[in-house]
Amino acid sequence: MEIKFGTDGWRAIIGYQFTTDNVSRIVEGTAQWLKKQDKPQKVVIGRDTRFAGEVFMDVAVEILTRNGIEVIVPDTDFVTTPMLSLATKTHNAGLGIMFTASHNPPIYHGYKLKADFGGPLPTDQLKQIEELVPFCPPEYAYPSKAKPTTAQLEDEYYDYITKKFDLDAIRKLKIAYDAMYGSGQRIMKRLLPNAHVLHGEVNPSFKGIPPEPIEKNLKEAIEFMKTNSDYELCLATDGDADRIALIRKGGKFLSAQHLLLLLVHYLAGYKKEKGKIVVAVSATERLRKLAKHYELDIEYVPVGFKHIAPKMVEEDVLLGGEESGGIGIKGHIPERDGIFVGLTIAEFIATSGKSLDGLVNEVYEIVGEFEYVREDLHLSPEQKEQAIQKAKAGIEKLGKWTVTNIITIDGFKFILGDKRWLLVRPSGTEPVLRLYAEAPTEQEAKQLIAEFKKIAGIT
Repeated sequence: MEIKFGTDGWRAIIGYQFTTDNVSRIVEGTAQWLKKQDKPQKVVIGRDTRFAGEVFMDVAVEILTRNGIEVIVPDTDFVTTPMLSLATKTHNAGLGIMFTASHNPPIYHGYKLKADFGGPLPTDQLKQIEELVPFCPPEYAYPSKAKPTTAQLEDEYYDYITKKFDLDAIRKLKIAYDAMYGSGQRIMKRLLPNAHVLHGEVNPSFKGIPPEPIEKNLKEAIEFMKTNSDYELCLATDGDADRIALIRKGGKFLSAQHLLLLLVHYLAGYKKEKGKIVVAVSATERLRKLAKHYELDIEYVPVGFKHIAPKMVEEDVLLGGEESGGIGIKGHIPERDGIFVGLTIAEFIATSGKSLDGLVNEVYEIVGEFEYVREDLHLSPEQKEQAIQKAKAGIEKLGKWTVTNIITIDGFKFILGDKRWLLVRPSGTEPVLRLYAEAPTEQEAKQLIAEFKKIAGIT
């Protein structure tokens, strides 16, 4: 089979395409690529809490060692992706490999590559590696007898974070945390020992719920916040803890679109920091208004943090982020980090002395109130292609709203005035068609999605 990198790494179903043989192939291609580079011949490898991660890691250690590449592994069983990314930079490694399928359903596993600067490997380099993946698996021994170097990745990350935040102030807040059975569970218990933790144990099946921090997957956390009104907020991170979501007092889910706006409001409005905003095309259009308010440049790019990270390295970027809750902040590595972002919001609340609701209302005063809805459609290949072709052909109206502009950076984003938009794009990590919509009310956002489904013949 052909191995290709998607929006964020290579992902496939465990035991079907994601096998030890195929992992050996992609690691061999990675090794051959690294040997051609003027980079340290050293790789840091980690895994999250998914099924068989230790097996795939062992194969990677074996293949890299056979190629004469030094390997560093954590002294703990699992780590977060941001820990791995940070370690790739601080240990002066040429590359980082993370075994994770991030937010995907439990049947998936994945393979992410991290550059020496501590963020996703750029697209052009991923393509070079794809071309070097052999058709047949190389010889490898399992279990491997290779002896990699161990490093304290979690301790290093903990020490790093304690220098970045006033944890004493943050710990005074009543915070809940939903680990979603992912790899953020242990470090968050260390950083916020008084937090109420949900799903803070290892369960490779994730109880059948994809570890993606979106509203439908956080029902228990939402219920907890409804029945415990003294808690200021609940943080939730995905399977490898590079994505974040928030739940407000009373159990109201706060979309990542709101989170992006809150962070810009804090960094530019309160901390008076400057820099460019770089976000995926799926991010809220309200960011344009907020950027103008704070006299900041803004750029929209294709979905995938690999399109954002290089800009954070090369330019003065204040914030880089995605609608999915993957956000990077100036002063940290050019990487999505759910824990870092969650602590930043907690710090905002602690230092401002205001509630999360109060801070959201401050943002609304600048950009106006809005609601956001995303629907993931599992369609047949024929239905999916038909929908994409309908979008490609162009749409003049969605219901009573007229399309004023179409953005085709990634998919088809239909702008309907300055308060509404709809984006149609196929997922880069799952076989689904994603529909994103934003409007002044949730009902209107849902109506925009319904209108497109009607046009596309989706029932």
